[in-house]
Amino acid sequence: MAKSEEPVIIKKYANRRLYNTGTSTYVTLEDLASMVKAGEEFVVYDAKTSEDITRSVLTQIIFEQENKEGQNLLPINFLRTLIRFYGDSMQMLVPRYLELSIDNFSREQGKFRDQMAQAFSATGFGPLENMARQNMEMIERAFAMFAPFGRQPTSAGAAATTEPGKTAAPGSDEIEDLKKQMEEMQKRISRLTDKENP
Repeated sequence: MAKSEEPVIIKKYANRRLYNTGTSTYVTLEDLASMVKAGEEFVVYDAKTSEDITRSVLTQIIFEQENKEGQNLLPINFLRTLIRFYGDSMQMLVPRYLELSIDNFSREQGKFRDQMAQAFSATGFGPLENMARQNMEMIERAFAMFAPFGRQPTSAGAAATTEPGKTAAPGSDEIEDLKKQMEEMQKRISRLTDKENP
């Protein structure tokens, strides 16, 4: 059956039940997670106010998945860094950066799986290191584009000096954090790949 171009409308009622108007059935967060995995688009509206609450429902799905043993995708350091960006001058850049990063990762998924397999073979970690390096370069380019609008120090003396008369690049701490988080995510993915391919 061909997929409809229009997203399926899900209504959320006051009793927290979710109703799929496409199939005229009540669904669970697990059902919605399956729809996402199958590539089915949907929009969730509050049945009473008609407010679009898709973002909060998707966040709930992630929360549910993260609570399942062995399903964790979001490293603690990543979550801490993400929380720090709320209310920060860089906040408006983060969603687009994350979107670009995950889109790039999704497009390269097949190649990445092959490289993960090769990384643990006799060839060593070369392919993985190359991919990590490319990801880090992309991160640095993304933040460098916005360097003129860099964040202001939050307290006196917050700008660390690298040489006399020079200050560190704006957002350099965040880039380092993101580098560490990407490395941690890649380690987690490799562990998952090992489980899938014993």
